[in-house]
Amino acid sequence: MTYKHPSIPFQPVADPEAIARAPQVRFTVLTDRLIRLEYSPDEQFEDRPSQAFWFRRQPVPSFRFSQTDSLVEIDTGALHLSYRVTPRGFRRDTLSITVRATGVTWRYGDWDHQNLRGTGRTLDGADGPIELEHGLLSRSGWSLVDDSDSLVFDETGWLAARPAGKRRDLYFLGYGHDYAACLQDYCKLTGRVPLIPRWVLGNWWSRYWEYSQAELQNLMLEFQRRETPLSVCIIDMDWHITKTGNASSGWTGYTWNRELFPDPPGLLRWLHEQGLRAAMNLHPADGIWPHEQMYSEMAKRLGIDPQDGQPVPFDIVDPEFTRHYFEVLHHPYEEQGVDFWWMDWQQGARLSESRREVAEKMDPLWWLNHLHFYDLGRDGKKRPFIFSRWGGLGNHRYPIGFSGDSVVSWKSLAFQPYFTATAANVAFGWWSHDIGGHMFGIEDPELYTRWVQFGVFSPILRLHCTKNPYQDRAPWAFGEDTFQVARAALRLRHALIPYLYSMAWRFHQTAIPLCAPMYYEHPEDENAYLCPNQYLFGDQLLTAPFVAPRDGDTGLSQASVWLPAGEWYHFFSGERFSGGQWVTVYGGLEDIPVFARAGAIVPLAGEESLSNTDAPQHLRLEVFPGGGGEFVLYEDDGVSGACQQGASSRIRITQMWNDSRQILRIESAQGETYHLPAHRQVELRFRAIRQPDQVRIIRSGQPLAVETSWNEAESVFTVRGISLTPSDSLDVELSVNAGSLRQARDRRAETARRYLRAFRLPSGVKSEIDRRLPQLLADPNLLGAAASYLTPSQLAALEHALKE
Repeated sequence: MTYKHPSIPFQPVADPEAIARAPQVRFTVLTDRLIRLEYSPDEQFEDRPSQAFWFRRQPVPSFRFSQTDSLVEIDTGALHLSYRVTPRGFRRDTLSITVRATGVTWRYGDWDHQNLRGTGRTLDGADGPIELEHGLLSRSGWSLVDDSDSLVFDETGWLAARPAGKRRDLYFLGYGHDYAACLQDYCKLTGRVPLIPRWVLGNWWSRYWEYSQAELQNLMLEFQRRETPLSVCIIDMDWHITKTGNASSGWTGYTWNRELFPDPPGLLRWLHEQGLRAAMNLHPADGIWPHEQMYSEMAKRLGIDPQDGQPVPFDIVDPEFTRHYFEVLHHPYEEQGVDFWWMDWQQGARLSESRREVAEKMDPLWWLNHLHFYDLGRDGKKRPFIFSRWGGLGNHRYPIGFSGDSVVSWKSLAFQPYFTATAANVAFGWWSHDIGGHMFGIEDPELYTRWVQFGVFSPILRLHCTKNPYQDRAPWAFGEDTFQVARAALRLRHALIPYLYSMAWRFHQTAIPLCAPMYYEHPEDENAYLCPNQYLFGDQLLTAPFVAPRDGDTGLSQASVWLPAGEWYHFFSGERFSGGQWVTVYGGLEDIPVFARAGAIVPLAGEESLSNTDAPQHLRLEVFPGGGGEFVLYEDDGVSGACQQGASSRIRITQMWNDSRQILRIESAQGETYHLPAHRQVELRFRAIRQPDQVRIIRSGQPLAVETSWNEAESVFTVRGISLTPSDSLDVELSVNAGSLRQARDRRAETARRYLRAFRLPSGVKSEIDRRLPQLLADPNLLGAAASYLTPSQLAALEHALKE
């Protein structure tokens, strides 16, 4: 019996009504903006699912088809295809497509010079930028996917080679600048992005280190003692025997190192008792050697005499090997409590000689990602995912990505926001980086802190580094000051999980990732293409992480941020910004540039609910003024596939705004609610407003007495003491008798003083500038008199503060 691949409901054969034929070519109109282009000299066209394209059976769009002996034309309204019939097939002078949205005509063989890029296989060894692969989106309005050399799935669900010959299999995407529609249609054809388990969105710990069982347990307890939440503990490769006594490298291993881990089942059980999920590192390329406890069983199953002592070669191309690879090497560990595997494949195209016609064209990483994803979900009880490097198109179906071993440097950090957001262009939205950097470089507490803060506002936050006693990613490793800031960031990450999980559901439903480039929403604004280090973070926020060291004279970090038209609010300070412009943001070590739209509603877990990642007992809503807004809070059991059968809930939260009144409404939960707290405590924080004169609160039609407070310094009005059942609704109305409810406080003096405290400047000069602040606020030009005492960067920062 060979490996039985899980059944996938492929629908690879397009509707015949979508197909237009001409001698040696076939065109399939998959959408009004996506056409498959095939050339086959023997007219044997491929209808099996390829590695990327599984669902070609789509509703047939309206299109006109005309054909003569010499010319084929297809007009979908959005695209006009022209093909001059010739035995030579596709050539620059025979095939062209005009994209009406941009007026650009593509001709066969054209290079996409305006492609917006996608992602890359790995950041291994990268000290700064790497070259990214082409993505699905382009400013030219078109892109092309060449699927000609990909493998296809046979009737057993196994990969097979295509027939030999000079065949072409291309997908033309002509979406103009409708980037969201392009991704959505691509995912219809290739498969949705899975909904990841909720606990994946918490903080992960891993370190390449020879921990003993007791050391690892003590480390996890230290995180608890320091009130720094974690959700995942990964045990790197030293979980298994590495000193093998034979010719194997030691990187591949399947046998617990009992000197370090005397009670593996006990350890896994203990981690689960602490509320942690457990994973282990995997390098499978070297096969199974005689020192492994599973060697005899694997050898017998594959017809190898164990007495010969020959290693069982890694042969993932062979279904027979693959069956035993999972049954013998992996499933027993999963039964003990391993929640998922870290597929740390770094061996390129290393494969055995079996099924050579497939092996020659197979990327083992792609196939391992596919197989491990489906194997982890084999019983339908667990929501599957993997943790592995990018294997190419189609890998959006197999989250999560491990970005590899980057060099510790500011250049590496500065590249990762762009790298992360741009991966959206191939629907690969769940990258996990080595937060803090992996290896080499100079350890720097400021760099570490900024990396952690970026990690909070990245898809997956995983602290990790290499095996070096002078490199550590524990937040207390850099001293108390760094620890306090890093802990606040890691706690914020867990607080954000209600927001993050709702965005994970949005990604699953709409193909729009948590982190997306600014041009997704503003494709016609040139500025949206000029801000690679900022990105949309869900549907309510944008962020531009600090990715450069603080200025030595000001003691402040600085970032230039493009804010689209409209009002924006600093997520932490509540400061209001007018959009449609670039703004300069300064910040101390504790500051993170994150901005909320006018009308934004951001759900957070309350402080009391940060120790786990479940639907929180305590929910806090951060509500920003200036416009109408909506947020849909998505929740389910967080782990199973029951959500695909409707076992989930949605709570719609809206606000209405005019200048004197703000109304927030929380609707009752729709759908299944068994996973929700029976009584949830809700805190409302209305940001950047003045103290209201009237407050009216109605729960399910009845007035509700609550506790309110007003923080004038922070311009926050807080409502506490609200308890809601899933069936309850809540209406909150705040209003003022005269003037605007929006807070228009002049922050310039406090900003200037905050900057002065950070400046490297004689205290007497600071005091003198402070004394003159009233005059400087009235006329910022008077600051020029103090220019001789200030460095250029200090002068620029103060001018910025006084003119805000």
